[in-house]
Amino acid sequence: MAAEIAEQPQVWRDLLAARTDYEEVGAAIAAAAPRFVQFVARGTSDHAALYAKYLVEVGLQIPAGMVSPSSITVYGAQPDMRDVLVIAVSQSGGSPDLLRTVETARAAGALTLAVTNNESSPLSEAAQLHVMVRAGAERSVAATKSYTAELLALHLVISGWRGVSTAAADVLPDLGDQVLGSAPAVSQAAQRYRFAQRLLTTGRGFSYPTAREAALKLMETSYLTAQSFSGADLLHGPLATVDPQLPVLAVVPSGRGGAAMEPVLGRLAEQRADVFGVGSADRIAALSEGIVLPDAPEELSPLLEVIPFQLMALHLSLARGEDPDRPRGLRKVTETL
Repeated sequence: MAAEIAEQPQVWRDLLAARTDYEEVGAAIAAAAPRFVQFVARGTSDHAALYAKYLVEVGLQIPAGMVSPSSITVYGAQPDMRDVLVIAVSQSGGSPDLLRTVETARAAGALTLAVTNNESSPLSEAAQLHVMVRAGAERSVAATKSYTAELLALHLVISGWRGVSTAAADVLPDLGDQVLGSAPAVSQAAQRYRFAQRLLTTGRGFSYPTAREAALKLMETSYLTAQSFSGADLLHGPLATVDPQLPVLAVVPSGRGGAAMEPVLGRLAEQRADVFGVGSADRIAALSEGIVLPDAPEELSPLLEVIPFQLMALHLSLARGEDPDRPRGLRKVTETL
């Protein structure tokens, strides 16, 4: 897991070197002119899909949603998919429910795109369009480099669809190297939480998927109960569970999503919460502890934000005497129906 976290900037360099492949897929989508987008994914890839949902709704102003595969695989629904783009995101491309959803959607008139880390997967063969995330072999059960590779691949495809430059992404690998330098500080912070049994993660906008991915990584490597809420949803009830003994991990970057978190941080302060933040210098200064991120465009910030949380999951697992590479009861490829 440690090695794969460290490989991420180079994975991004490789993706950016092949950006025309992704932009061409985006142009093919633009030519089809879909009026709605549905994403289908599981686990970590579900969070990458949620990130792309924001890219579509904010950048293209086209409605987007998340498919519930069981509506097709369990209940046998066959919705009308004309003028719909269905994007399936899966590292392995092998989960039967995602495959069935793509096959059903294509038969019902949808344009389908598979985003995978396996070029010869059943999912990539079932969809009309396919892009590889180029993360290379990932041995740790906890996905790290394949997650951020999915984010970047989706960004490049959707930018191609929009017909906008992707030059802003060129700084990401160097910025990623900078964020990896936070590992000693994250390791030290992890010691504070080694006896925690539960925690919350929170963020808004493009950073909400980061909060969800952070919670998943902590659950699967450290076996604690981690719940994730958007900053808005946190104030609608779960805030009542927060006290000084409940750690809160907050994603508070620069940009509109981070600004929307400021009232949330204020309410957490009223609860005397123990908040560990990842984000902009001004917001981290007001918290108990945190990691300052280098400045990046808001829609690209999630690639950087997640690295300290990946490191937190790694070091917290080790501090608790666990093996983050082989979480109990989990396999690298999970097949669901």
